[in-house]
Amino acid sequence: MLCSRRARLSSPFGFTLVELLIVLSIVGILASVSMAIYRNSRVNAGETSAVATLHAINDAQFAFSQLCGNQRYAPTLASLGTPMPTSGQAFLSPDLAVDPLAKSGYQFTMAGTAVTDTGLTCTGGTPVESYQVTADPGRPGLSGIRYFATNTDRVLYVDAIKSFAPDMPETGPPAHGAEMK
Repeated sequence: MLCSRRARLSSPFGFTLVELLIVLSIVGILASVSMAIYRNSRVNAGETSAVATLHAINDAQFAFSQLCGNQRYAPTLASLGTPMPTSGQAFLSPDLAVDPLAKSGYQFTMAGTAVTDTGLTCTGGTPVESYQVTADPGRPGLSGIRYFATNTDRVLYVDAIKSFAPDMPETGPPAHGAEMK
């Protein structure tokens, strides 16, 4: 009986402790690499969504000025989401028509200088002469790395260091950052 027990302990079937530790080490390395790739993918997705949202806002503002604002712009994102009385269609999707807008890890804020010498827009609001929109990551480094902005010129600007929020002009290029190509 002692011989059969020894035979079972030295059997070629099964794994040794060293083999199991090597496998666990490999799994740990693969998990850490995949988490870094996942984080980078989330940041890229948030930044791509921010740029697409700024394009949508610019397009909505241009359509608003042509169809509803008498060559003036909507003062808020919510006013871009108000349907036109003639068509019943809004200029901006309802999920984007919130002030301030939080989307895909970015915070969007729109501002403009109100015009007092003209009448109301077709949606009943007071238009603005020009506007600026900033997009800042909600959690810098995690939800996004770069800061984005646009204005009446409909050009997108990017900065990897500083937010455009305090000093983005309503027309022309900002004092920092670069134009997105």
